[in-house]
Amino acid sequence: MEKFIRFIASGQNNFIHFLRIAIFVVMAWIGGLKAFKYEADGIVSLVANSPFMSFFYKDANKQVVNDEGKTVKAYTLYKNVEGKTVEKNIKWHEANGTYIFSYGLGTVIVTIGLLVLLGIWYPKMGFLGGLLTFGMAFVTLSFLITTPEVYVPNLGGDFPTPEFGFPYLSVGGRLVLKDIIMMSGGLIVASDNAKKILNRFYA
Repeated sequence: MEKFIRFIASGQNNFIHFLRIAIFVVMAWIGGLKAFKYEADGIVSLVANSPFMSFFYKDANKQVVNDEGKTVKAYTLYKNVEGKTVEKNIKWHEANGTYIFSYGLGTVIVTIGLLVLLGIWYPKMGFLGGLLTFGMAFVTLSFLITTPEVYVPNLGGDFPTPEFGFPYLSVGGRLVLKDIIMMSGGLIVASDNAKKILNRFYA
């Protein structure tokens, strides 16, 4: 057991490199998927309600009346369920700027992932990538405050349920919450690269 503990203790540098690779895989995969309509559709509620990003959409704050006579944000009437596409929804998103924004966001995410990965060999790039990862995670976590869809809605049923709203996270909310790990990972790799930069400066 002692040998195993020593092995884990001595492998910290390699584990930080593994963290860099893990961040890159997540960023490259998720960022790459932003080039596809279903992924762009999936983040609409997050972007439309975000004070940091809603201005990228043409109709982010447009109010309309739904079939039940309730005033709601327009995007709620044009959702495409994953695996299903509806032409009128696609056209609305094209006019809204949904896909153009998603392409740009995906490019930014993949670039951040590459910077983090390059931190294995280039500390300054890795330092920047780590800080940007932290910043991106901060924005993502803000969705827990700004986006109603991250919590279970009260849809009724055969009997009343108390399990809706805060703190009952929906599927989307549970995915958002996991970004707190990405936030800490960004700080760890940035700190590691900062040490390397200082070592080279004072060497």
